[in-house]
Amino acid sequence: MGIDDYGGGPQPHTDVLVVTTNDVPGHTVEKVIGEVFGLTVRSRHLGSQIGAGLKSMLGGELKGLTKTLVETRNQAMARLIEQARTRGANAVLAMRFDVTEAADIGTEVCAYGTAVVLAPQA
Repeated sequence: MGIDDYGGGPQPHTDVLVVTTNDVPGHTVEKVIGEVFGLTVRSRHLGSQIGAGLKSMLGGELKGLTKTLVETRNQAMARLIEQARTRGANAVLAMRFDVTEAADIGTEVCAYGTAVVLAPQA
């Protein structure tokens, strides 16, 4: 399986630029809107847990769990972008992911960053 099989390939065009850097070369920040985030919590699928348990004994990638985590991160990112768009931003700077266990029943994924309005430098 390649990266595209997990949904990690090129993302659809969006009007909100998301970067992990603090700035974007050739652009200036005209306005800082503030923190935005996208949050989702996913429960574990019983079948993938059993498969993961067996696979962990033998070693190797847990493909079912990898796929689920990528889908979860993509959903968190989509929610981050929607919140930024709703607040009038055209970019999110310093985007990060935070992943934690949620009460031993699932995984919480939060995408967060700083919503801004960028303009090309003259």
